[in-house]
Amino acid sequence: MLDVAIKLLKKIEDNGFQAYIVGGFVRDYVLGITSNDIDICTNAKPKDIRSIFKDACLSNDDYGSITVIIKNVRFEITTFRKEYSYTHYRKPEEYEFVDNLHEDLQRRDFRMNTLCINRDGEILDLLDGGKDIEHKIIHTVGSSYDRLSEDALRILRAIRFATILNFSLSDEIRKAILDTKENIRELSYQRKREELDKIFTSVNVKEGINLLLEFNLDQVLELSKLKEVTNFEDLIGIWAQLDVQDIYPFTKNEKQLITNIQLALKKNNLNNQVLYTYGLYVNCVAANIKGISKKEVTLQYNSLPIKCRSDIQLDGTEISELLCRKPGPYLKEIFKDLEVKILNLQLENEKEALITYLKEMYS
Repeated sequence: MLDVAIKLLKKIEDNGFQAYIVGGFVRDYVLGITSNDIDICTNAKPKDIRSIFKDACLSNDDYGSITVIIKNVRFEITTFRKEYSYTHYRKPEEYEFVDNLHEDLQRRDFRMNTLCINRDGEILDLLDGGKDIEHKIIHTVGSSYDRLSEDALRILRAIRFATILNFSLSDEIRKAILDTKENIRELSYQRKREELDKIFTSVNVKEGINLLLEFNLDQVLELSKLKEVTNFEDLIGIWAQLDVQDIYPFTKNEKQLITNIQLALKKNNLNNQVLYTYGLYVNCVAANIKGISKKEVTLQYNSLPIKCRSDIQLDGTEISELLCRKPGPYLKEIFKDLEVKILNLQLENEKEALITYLKEMYS
């Protein structure tokens, strides 16, 4: 990825402009972490970038940013700028293009994210971000109060970086979080969930949750049950424990999984009927939250005589023919009866045994 990015820098500079890799990719490169997206900053204007890269696929001219995809690598190319008048504690209302890298870096969030790589592969450190990485501490660029007041999402980003990278927060950031945290209420639930998902899927999730609680961010994030979360192994399992699916955005499938986990939490996850009804994943998550071994649940699930209705050795057509009746809603009740009997080991899932039972019960 770095080789592709450097070729891109050279292409921009060969057209008479400055260009640098900047931000998270460089930070992660120094830390030995793989990144997927690469941010490029340049003094080239958006129209210049579009003329250099004829296949630029996305643009955000309102922000002076162009997206280019080369060899399946996504590059966000943004013109040097100053930013003013942040609205809704999130986005700058005004900006102006500048021609100076140092000036552009001054608008960024954390010093560790201001490292750059030039066309020769050299790392440029104009704001001491390298020292922060070396000492594993997060400082803002300039005043922490100002940076977090401008963009409330930076509060959650600070927590996320501290969690994922196992860094500490500077004393100034810690104070600024306490002074500005109410602004988080103004952020969209989608953006809040995106940051929380990254915290909840980190190997250091427990430390991340402790940080959220330390600053009482559970209140402004409307996560009233955050203190009650007891298991951190599964993202949907965490959200199920938080019980905020009516507040935060989830897909239809995610909502169904959360509901099923919450229902399964109230049941015996080693019971055949419960295992059959909710499936292996839901029962494993629910059991894990309750401190029951997933291995035990998996073994019991694997021993089920049937795992879905289609496993039953008679289908609807065969049953209706056997009973000399046209197919109808009655089949649903018969299948339900067969499921219960088979799962409770009262009836063998073998065609002749099923036929005998149906003749006795329904003929």
